Amino acid sequence: MTAHAESLGFAHKPDDVVEFLRRAGLDLSDIQLDDPNLIEWRGGGPEVWS
Repeated sequence: MTAHAESLGFAHKPDDVVEFLRRAGLDLSDIQLDDPNLIEWRGGGPEVWS
């Protein structure tokens, strides 16, 4: 996962994505995993996790 070209780590589940965004300074109430203005998903979206 990257934010502004900085590597934040590997997300293995949606909770990881939320945690990385929280650490990057976003307020938890502002994080919507299905918001295309916030997250650019590649290879699937928040509903695609094995």
